Amino acid sequence: MTDSNSKTETPASPPSSQPAAAESQRPLFNLQRVYLKDCSFEAPHAPHIFLESQEPRLEFQLDTAEEELGNNLVEVVIRCTVTCRFGERVGFLVEAKEAAIFEIANVSDEQRALLKGITCPTIVYPYLRANLSDLIQRSSFPPFHLAEINWEAFYQQKQAQKAESGATRQ
Repeated sequence: MTDSNSKTETPASPPSSQPAAAESQRPLFNLQRVYLKDCSFEAPHAPHIFLESQEPRLEFQLDTAEEELGNNLVEVVIRCTVTCRFGERVGFLVEAKEAAIFEIANVSDEQRALLKGITCPTIVYPYLRANLSDLIQRSSFPPFHLAEINWEAFYQQKQAQKAESGATRQ
């Protein structure tokens, strides 16, 4: 007679570490923090510049930089200088650096470079635009907004310039 309550036990297999290992190898990209790193505003000819009747002429300079911080963290910085001129007189000069810390892990060097050169600036730039617009308007100048940037084209142009300057040094 067999016992219908008898159980067949199979030995428990040890917990698999494969899912945890696979999880730790997945690509990782996280925004940790966005911050205004540096900002300077000058209106050297105020208050007289507010009486100008000439149309303002705006000049822009824009660049990016990055710094590896360790532990898969990188700081990406966008630096922007805007100069507003009325004829030969400077209406205002504003320089700002907007930065962010990103966590980037388990990606190839090529993917990492693209993230730092295109994706990260795309995320940081709206913060810079808003800060500059607010600062300029609060300084009693007409509303001002930086144009949208094609960060992929900006990155490719910067890479071409690096390659060109590297070729001329040799």
